[in-house]
Amino acid sequence: MKDRNLCPLNLFSKVFNVKLHLLNLLSHFLFFIGGFILGVLLTSSYLRNTPLTLQIDQFSVTTSPPSNNSNSQMLVPTNVKAPTSYMSHVRIGLKAYLDPPNVMHDMNDEELLWRASMAPRIPEYPFHRVPKVAFMFLTKGPVHLAPLWQKFFKGHQGLYSIYVHSDPSYNASSHPESPVFQGRRIPSQKVKWAQVNMIEAESSLIANALLDISNQRFVLLSEACIPLYNFSTIYSYLLDSQETFVEVYDDPSSVGRGRYNSSYYPIITLDQWRKGSQWVEIDRDIAIEVVSDRTYLPAFRLGNRSCFADEHYLPTFVNQKFSAKNSNRSVTWVDWSTRGPHPVEYNSTTAELLNTLRSGNGKRCIYNRRRSNVCFLFARKFRPSALDSLLRLAPKIMHFNLN
Repeated sequence: MKDRNLCPLNLFSKVFNVKLHLLNLLSHFLFFIGGFILGVLLTSSYLRNTPLTLQIDQFSVTTSPPSNNSNSQMLVPTNVKAPTSYMSHVRIGLKAYLDPPNVMHDMNDEELLWRASMAPRIPEYPFHRVPKVAFMFLTKGPVHLAPLWQKFFKGHQGLYSIYVHSDPSYNASSHPESPVFQGRRIPSQKVKWAQVNMIEAESSLIANALLDISNQRFVLLSEACIPLYNFSTIYSYLLDSQETFVEVYDDPSSVGRGRYNSSYYPIITLDQWRKGSQWVEIDRDIAIEVVSDRTYLPAFRLGNRSCFADEHYLPTFVNQKFSAKNSNRSVTWVDWSTRGPHPVEYNSTTAELLNTLRSGNGKRCIYNRRRSNVCFLFARKFRPSALDSLLRLAPKIMHFNLN
């Protein structure tokens, strides 16, 4: 009787165990199906986004001779091929790095100076580099003598770059520009005569020019500057020079040391204070140091902001850091014989004047450790009214037609 009473209980237990076992099998089956579907979806997505050649190459192994190392237990691919699809198009290489951005970019000053300060540590170039001269024009508005410069640059594409910093209020569409200056204006800021923002504008020109890695020499000019020689002569003179051309001298007068302010101390002492022409010519190494300067320029910003910084910043900076490679002279002629705050302006020109300037105005200088009468490559200050006479005389005097 006792055994009979246990039979229903045993039967129920067996039935329950069978159902539990079936449930476990069902759950494992569903888990397997879910995993399989997920694997199919992931594989399908990968195959859609991966070139066929890459899929094949990933699973191809080149047979190699057995290793003599008894500890080597794994087969390692010895010939991994680059995906064919990646090599079938035109090679990019360094193109993205070498092509300078549009001069009217949207970088702010901090971004611009950071990018311009980059310099390769390996001196040899892995490509054919043709050095260029960067002509940097600091102007109020249009380059009034642009037709003369157009003749100067003609036929020498690839050997020069042009950058123009004009007042932000200037509307280029209101004044027809020579083709050589079209699209060469950089983002600009308001500049006031004798103020620190003058050297900030100069630094901006230098920084923009540094974005072109082919630029090797950098010359600062104004809208009132003219070339005194043809392009080939000036290009060779600058590229072959062993020195840079930043005028540097110690002026003990009120317009020299008299502009020094004690707020520059101790970064700049009175004995280190120098003066010189604003119109400088430097090489790429100095240009990179100028845009990377975090010592001298901040001192000028904190000091006397109307100290005629354009006549003191670069002369002081270059004299302190690069005196051994600097010529201490400018290659731009300026006539200060009036002894006023502004130089002599020329409303017209003559063959006699141009020949006098080309011969150094009777001055001799040192070029690559030898005496030379070719001291000035540029001259200022020429007004727009002088353009007609310049265009008439340039082919004959400056030999533009012999470029």
